[in-house]
Order: sequence, then C-alpha cells, then structure tokens
Amino acid sequence: MTRPRRTGSVALIGAGPGDPGLITVRGLALLRGADVVVHDRLVSEQLLALVRPDARSIDVGKAPRRHKVSQEEINRILVREARAGWTVVRLKGGDPFVFGRGGEEAEALARAGIAFEVVPGITSAIAGPAAAGIPVTHRATAASVAIATAHEAKGKAASRLDWAALARVDTVTLLMGVERLGRVAERLIAEGKAPATPAAVITDATLPTQRTVTAPLAGIAAAARRAGIRPPAVIVVGDVVAVRDVIGGWDTRPLSGVSVLVTRTREQASELSGVLRELGAEVVESPSIRIRPPRSWSKVDRAITRLREGAYDWIVLTSANGVRLLGERLRAAGLDARAFGATKVAAVGVGTAAALRAVGIDADLVPATFTTRAVGEAFPAGEGRVLLARADVVEPGLDEALSGKGWTVERLTLYHLTGAGTMPAAVRRRVLAGDIDVITFASGGTVRAFVQALRGKPGRGTKIAAIGPVTAREARRAGLRVHAVADPHTIPALAAAVMQATGRMPASSESQAAGRAR
Repeated sequence: MTRPRRTGSVALIGAGPGDPGLITVRGLALLRGADVVVHDRLVSEQLLALVRPDARSIDVGKAPRRHKVSQEEINRILVREARAGWTVVRLKGGDPFVFGRGGEEAEALARAGIAFEVVPGITSAIAGPAAAGIPVTHRATAASVAIATAHEAKGKAASRLDWAALARVDTVTLLMGVERLGRVAERLIAEGKAPATPAAVITDATLPTQRTVTAPLAGIAAAARRAGIRPPAVIVVGDVVAVRDVIGGWDTRPLSGVSVLVTRTREQASELSGVLRELGAEVVESPSIRIRPPRSWSKVDRAITRLREGAYDWIVLTSANGVRLLGERLRAAGLDARAFGATKVAAVGVGTAAALRAVGIDADLVPATFTTRAVGEAFPAGEGRVLLARADVVEPGLDEALSGKGWTVERLTLYHLTGAGTMPAAVRRRVLAGDIDVITFASGGTVRAFVQALRGKPGRGTKIAAIGPVTAREARRAGLRVHAVADPHTIPALAAAVMQATGRMPASSESQAAGRAR
C-alpha cells in the first residue's frame, strides 16, 4: 500500500449487534474502501474478511495474555493513522454512540482537527431483544423504554443510574450487566418493579449461537446461572418479554443451536449454507473437494465447435458446475445458448436444470429421481451422437446405459475434482470432539475426501445427512452411519434432512420423511 500525500479521515462505524448482514450499506462501503481498520473483539470475522487485502487491520480488543488497549491509546492510534494520510475505519460492535465510547473518540478527533464521520449501527440494546422476539415498545404494554449500562466507569463516587426512574419505565434494557444481574433485579424490585415482571437475558444476539433465558424478575439471575449464560448479553425487563411466547425469536427457528458442517466445494457451498442459516443453524464451511479446470480447454472448445455445427443430437450435463464452465467457454468463443441449435439437453436434477435456465436453455429431460442412473433409465432409445459433459470422477454406468439404448457417446471432461487436501485444524478438532451436530454430504466424492482429510471418526452424537442414495452408500462404505437422506435429491431437501437427523423436522413433514435414511 503506497503512502498517500493527503490528509486522512476517520469513519466511526457501528458494525451492528453481531450478524455481519446487519451492518449498514454506508458502513459496508466505507469498510471495503478503508486503508486502515481499527476494530474491537466482537466484530465479526466475516466483516473483517471484506477488508481490502492491502489494508491494515489493528485489533484493539482483548486477546490472550494481553490487556485491552486503553481508550486513550485507541484515540492516539486514530489520530496518528489519519495524520499519516490514511482513510481509517474505526469498526465497533453495535452503535458507536450507545455505550461504545464513540463520543470520546469523536471528541479526540475533533480536538486534533481530523475530519471524521459517524455511521450509526444497530445497537444490541434494540436488536438483541428484537432477535429474541421481544419488541422493546408495544402499543398494548410499553410506551416507554430506557437503555442503561450496569457497568459504569471506574472512579465514580456513586452510581449515576436513577433506579427509581428505571423502575417506572415500561421496558428496561441493560447492557454489560450479566455479572451484576442479581443486584440489578434487587434494585429494580426495591424501587417498585413487581417481582413477577417478565425478564429475559439474551446472549450472542443475532448470531446462530444466540440463547435466550426468560423468567420472572425475581428469578432471572438464578435462571441465567443455571443456563450458563456468559457476557456479553442484553437484559430486558418488562411486560413486552411475554410477547416472545407469541412471536418467537431467532433462537426458536427449526435449527437454532444446531451446528452443521458443509463439505461442498467453495463455489457450491453458499446455496446450502444460506438455506441452513435461514433455518437458524450455525454453519461451518470446510470444502472437502476443489474444482480444478482442465490443463487445456482445447478439447472443450473443439466440442463447442462441433456443437455449433450440429454434430450432437443430445448433450447431457450432470452438475451446475459443468453448466457454469461450459457457459464460460461459450462466452469466451463469443457464443451463447443459440450455439445449441436443435441439440436436446438432459440435466441431472433441478439444480443443473436451473443453471441451464440461467444461461437461456430449458432442459428437454430431467428425470424424476435426480441421479445419473435415473438419466440413463429415462433417456429415450435412438440413434445418433450424445455429448456427455461432466467431471473426471463420476459414478459409473451412465455411458453404458446410453450406449445400450443405441446412442454413440462422446465423453468430455469439463473439470477435475480433487481433494482439498487438508481440513482447517479448528474444524478438525470440533468434528473429532463431536462438537459438530450434523455433517452434510452432497456427493460421494466429498465423502471420500472428507474421510481422508479427517484422519479419524466424527465424535459420538454427530449425525450424517446425505443428498441421495449414492452419496449415502459411499458414506456407509466409509464407516459412517447415515441418519437422513434427502428426498428429492436437492439442496432444500438436504436442509430438511438435517432437520430430520436432529429431530427438528416439523410434525407435518415427519411422516413423509420416515424411512428415507434406510
């Protein structure tokens, strides 16, 4: 990164309550353009991954064996980096002006003559209760809300909190108060809050690991202790807490509290991960295999030329990856879907068919069961030439099935599948310890590569969900017990199989899922 010759600036940005998707559009844009990012401990790693590769990140939060950087030192860092001409982002959890000491940093920048802007974030004082299904105001029960901290600055002779005033407010939201929860409840009750007032403690708000404990105010401290609640957490006191029983919260979704390992390739993982996260799961991505293009595209390009010339009666595509790579080579040749002409197209599954539609092609054949064997069985008898475009490592039998129906088959390798080689050490430890609830497999190749990289067996209690019978058979061959098999063999159905494996399947779907894992 070349040192600039201009005056720098600072943006004080609120990263939101935890979920990286809750940062503001303005905050995200400034983060991506920053030269220097000064961040706290609670900022999501997923947000920090969006920082420019050539930018510097400065961690001013807690770390093992060292104390948190003092506020005075943080102020000096911001001034120093801006004076050096850098565009600086000060990234803070929640909102910088809600117990985030952003006001102090803004004052320091103003005194130093540094240009700055404040980008508000969603404070956990509001988002935490909301994620737990608790509106801090409600037309029927709460016309007022107070936000306070139970952890005031050191050196004060007495608390500045007016507990009597807090007790009169409909909804009280307290930050940094878990360790003082018993005292908080006592003070509110002493000042007139009814002991039976509903109360809640929310930890890891908006994250997949979110947990919410509710109890009457008089018993909330004991309930939080029994549940092992640790800071940081948000405390809510008021009748609005009872609304959670009606509307639920992020931690009441089907897969809340469930950790799921996604072993698909990095290019494919996002679809399954997205569905699982919407269902509330903690998703851990560890691709078992990688997609590698062929050393030369010459054979693929020759096949495209022959396709354009009408040499094939059918083309069979067995994956969305194959469709994507074939589309890229078509574009490289200045062609599009019109190159297919009168050639008919067969697709294995709705995912492959959807990828074809995205490039302007409607599949002529999609078997009812999404396997290569089903394609062979559904394929019509006839004479002519079929281009079978797929990966190098495939389930056997499709070539023979097509040849047996009278077709001349030309095989084309669009990509190679190779094992990822290693598994991240942190992921491996969790799998071996049984700290992953469900492992998902979307192909036999991922099973083989996963077992090779793991060098052991998943811990007791870990469930296995497979996308189809072929994948399930490969898992069993590797010594893994399969608890659920997707039917149909699609990504949404694989997510449903995860629910089945963990006993989270909605009652209305249980009868449909019965027996699929056998």
